[in-house]
Amino acid sequence: MTSSKELRPAVVVVGASRGIGKAIAEAAAKDGATVVLVARSAEGLQGTAASVRKAGGEAFTLALDLMAGDAAARLEDFLSNEGLICDVLVNSAGYGLRGGAAMLPLDEQIGMVDLNIRVLTELTLRFLPAMVARGRGGVINLGSVASFTPGPFMALYYASKGFVRSFSEALHQEVRPAGVTVTCVAPGPVSTEFLEKSGANRAALFKILPKVDSEYVAERAWRGFKAGRRLVIPGISARLAILLAGLLPSAVLLPLIGRLQLRGNDPCPCGSGKTFKSCCRAGRSQRHAVSGTKA
Repeated sequence: MTSSKELRPAVVVVGASRGIGKAIAEAAAKDGATVVLVARSAEGLQGTAASVRKAGGEAFTLALDLMAGDAAARLEDFLSNEGLICDVLVNSAGYGLRGGAAMLPLDEQIGMVDLNIRVLTELTLRFLPAMVARGRGGVINLGSVASFTPGPFMALYYASKGFVRSFSEALHQEVRPAGVTVTCVAPGPVSTEFLEKSGANRAALFKILPKVDSEYVAERAWRGFKAGRRLVIPGISARLAILLAGLLPSAVLLPLIGRLQLRGNDPCPCGSGKTFKSCCRAGRSQRHAVSGTKA
């Protein structure tokens, strides 16, 4: 077994096969870092590894199903066998779903909680104590502008990102005196596969907010982490959206978000089988008309 004196520090990027995770791996590689790339897709990891080496870093890959109960232990064993320690952990794995919570598949929603919250928490708490003991390193957790408000029709996604931000900011305060940094990155819409897979690209809200690219987010995330920042919000549009969310009362904000996230041709969340446009939205208009005549 490799002795602790021979262990080399590494940047461990979870969710590294594409998107922001891949871009952060490349940003770390530009600093000459040893990068451990973790994701379920072995093929995707090979592409990221090539980019990391091209950027000047050393790359290790681990194809791993993060939802497996022993995933964190397997990652730790992999690092030990390669003579590495987790100096910086990047939690960028996650997914979202759009639609009414009462209508979306239960297993997919619970899976989102499992990946976005449980896996991130377990990995963070597994590697953070050693960082504190060494007095260096830290964690970058990928949050979202969605963490600043509840999100009707993406309820669990918004809630999961709210957890990530709250958890990360609290940890930042706890471990900062030890020389360890925990940074939460909260971008707005990013031009990645996430928007298409979650269905968010079809929602008016994500069409209104300007998109930024993953390289832009990664650069600011990595720079902010190295500067010891608690929260990084890439892009002016994301900052404005957060400011607006803080100014509007919930009675105005939540219906607005709901209207912007559910299109008229989407299945109605009431479960009628009709489109939202021909069902609940039309029903509300009729009720308003009736109440208007009574007034």
